[in-house]
Formats: sequence, structure tokens, C-alpha cells
Amino acid sequence: MTDTTTIDLGPQTRIVARLAAGVPDARLDDPTPCPDYAVGHLLGHITGLAIAFRDAARKDLGSTTDTEPGEDAPTLPADWREALPRVLGELAEAWEDPAAWTGMTRAGGVDLPGDIAGAVCVDELVVHGWDLARATGQEYAPDQAALHASHAFLLASVEDEGRGEIFGPVVPLPDGAPLLDRTVGLSGRDPEWTAAGPDELSSDT
Repeated sequence: MTDTTTIDLGPQTRIVARLAAGVPDARLDDPTPCPDYAVGHLLGHITGLAIAFRDAARKDLGSTTDTEPGEDAPTLPADWREALPRVLGELAEAWEDPAAWTGMTRAGGVDLPGDIAGAVCVDELVVHGWDLARATGQEYAPDQAALHASHAFLLASVEDEGRGEIFGPVVPLPDGAPLLDRTVGLSGRDPEWTAAGPDELSSDT
């Protein structure tokens, strides 16, 4: 990914924080486009990834960056309404440092270059923002720089032999479809997914 270092994560992290703030407690058990996650699990996952990629940016390697994604659904912290916006802000601040995008780091127990870690982080924020918005009936307009970066990252993953371990099968869409829909489709999600619908084609990441 070549232009990821020009991306300010602040706009997208603030969008995700606003979406999270708009989730009422009564919807925490609602389904999401991630088949194994309810809304509360998704929020727990976003909290965990924000912490992990914050520490990856800081090169503060340890338990938060070494832990591989588990099979169990993520736990939502009791203080998530305060913790999630805080760690999202810390995440954006950590990636403001040019050093975050250089050298090697680790996330999810995997060693990877800093710029690739940044690309993964941007993609997670964009796609999980869509997941959260769609699951809770909120409008979603991702940061355009982050959206373009996410689309480029996912497009490059199509030929990756290990893609199936992370993403679901690509949902094909016409070239004229909106960029967000094409990005969602590349991630293995059905852009037409609704909580009441039968099509839950996403993977759990």
C-alpha cells in the first residue's frame, strides 16, 4: 500500500466513535453483518483492535499485540462508552507519528511492516464502521481518504492465497456501484445486508 502514510486516521476514528455513541443498550444483542457477532461483540472487537493497533503504532509490543484473534466472541468492556472513544482517539494519535508507518511491528500475533499494519487498521475501521452502522440503522459516510485506502487494500488482497483465512468470498458488484458498496463486497459482505434479511455473507473480521 503506497499512500497509506498520508492518511489521517482521526476523521474515520471519530466517525466510528459517533456510531458507537448512537447505539442504545437495547440493541447490543442485535445481529450484525458478521455472522458470529452481535452488536455488543462487534463493539468489543473494535475496542480490542483499537488498543492493539494503537500499541502496534507505538511499537509497544506485548500482550495487546501478541494475542491472536480468538474463536470466542469478543467481550464488551463494562466501561465501553467511555473507553471506546478514548482508545479510538489514542489510536489516531499514535498513527500521526511517521515512525508508526516504518520498520516492523506486530498485531494479532503477526509480525508485519508498519505501513501494512496501518493499511490493515484503516480497513478495519472502514469496514467495521459499515458493519456497525448497518446493524444499528445509522447513516454511514466514511472518511473518503480512508475509504479509498480500504478499497485499494482489499482489491490487492483478492489474489492473496491466504485471503480466505481472513475475508469471506468476494461479493461481485458492477464497476458503477458506489465505492463503499464495492469495498464492502471485496471484504466478503453483502452491501444489501439488513438485520432482517437472509444474506449474511460476511466473515467475522
